[in-house]
Amino acid sequence: MPSYKPYHPEQAELLPSHVKDVLGDNHLCFVVHEVVEKLDIGRFEAAYGEAGGESPYHPRMMLKVWLYAFALKVKSTRKLERRLHEDLGFRFLAGGCAPDFKTLSEFLRVHRAAILEMFTQVLQMLRRAGLARVGEVAIDSTRIKGNASRDRVVQRAVLQKQVKQWMDAVEDDPDRQPGRQVSEGERQRVREQLQQMEQMGEDKMSLTDPEARFLRTRQGYELGYTAELAVSEDHFIVAQRVTQNKTDNASLLPLVEEVERQCRERPQRVLADTGFYANDNVDQLEQRGIDGYVPDSNLASELKGKRRAEDLDRYAVQHAGLQRMRQKLRSAAGRERYQRRKELVEPMIGSLKEHGDMRQFQRRGLVLVGVEFTLAVIALNLKRWHRVRQA
Repeated sequence: MPSYKPYHPEQAELLPSHVKDVLGDNHLCFVVHEVVEKLDIGRFEAAYGEAGGESPYHPRMMLKVWLYAFALKVKSTRKLERRLHEDLGFRFLAGGCAPDFKTLSEFLRVHRAAILEMFTQVLQMLRRAGLARVGEVAIDSTRIKGNASRDRVVQRAVLQKQVKQWMDAVEDDPDRQPGRQVSEGERQRVREQLQQMEQMGEDKMSLTDPEARFLRTRQGYELGYTAELAVSEDHFIVAQRVTQNKTDNASLLPLVEEVERQCRERPQRVLADTGFYANDNVDQLEQRGIDGYVPDSNLASELKGKRRAEDLDRYAVQHAGLQRMRQKLRSAAGRERYQRRKELVEPMIGSLKEHGDMRQFQRRGLVLVGVEFTLAVIALNLKRWHRVRQA
């Protein structure tokens, strides 16, 4: 009979004296631990105050397990609760604690603003380490599906027709037999929905997530949100936000300003695709001394080998900034510079969606999906930092 290595699954102690004996010194969970230990958590602590009751879990512990969870594509609170019992890296970060799924979810709700601010703190750590350089910044956006059912959507025209039918019924012959009685609660609900759509400027609204928008994607129109980000020349995300924007034209300057706010430095060069082009955007970049590479739609067609941009213009081109942008991007150096956009920002979007599972939000509402996206972005930056340190 073969001589096997010792195997005793029923023994009392299965874990090593320290998790580094199994995971190694350079494991990602230790990077997460190190970074969170350096964060200023004053804003998290202020949310608890001096109120009595059951003691909350330490915010550093909760931050660690959530960041590590997003790094491993674990976005569901129930799945995270299970991993805290089963996964060695999670058990190390939790330090023996085992918050349930409700506690994990409540932490994100209570500390929404503090988590958004945490992105800035982590970015400043990267900057102090000589990373996240913004000499050149690439900007892009992507649509992310919301946690909203397409089957639970109300349309303004349908509700207006319903209100008209109710009004007609009231003005009808009083001796006529009444039909279905409409409660005051139902009338109020319809009025509120119409008012909400009026404020949103939308003709349709999701009942499961009223803040989601119908956005055009390659697969057609999807209920969701627009995630916008700026990526540094060394492949770190230096600005990010989630919006309800259906187009990108109005997002270029806010993202440039967000880069400057987050990094305390104005980018020298900005690369963005044609969706971000507007004559005013070109003027503003020039006035701020930023070297922009943002083609208009007709020039983008020309760069792909189609007809010359001037042949596609419906009207004579009068804008001087547009002419200068076309001249710059037609040069060999300009084309080469603009190609850097694909190398910088598109792989980061791919990583968020493929390795971060950010194809659909788990939460609802603009603020909470913003928190979810922020955690995913911080986790991606930490994974990138981890690889840089290993190299």
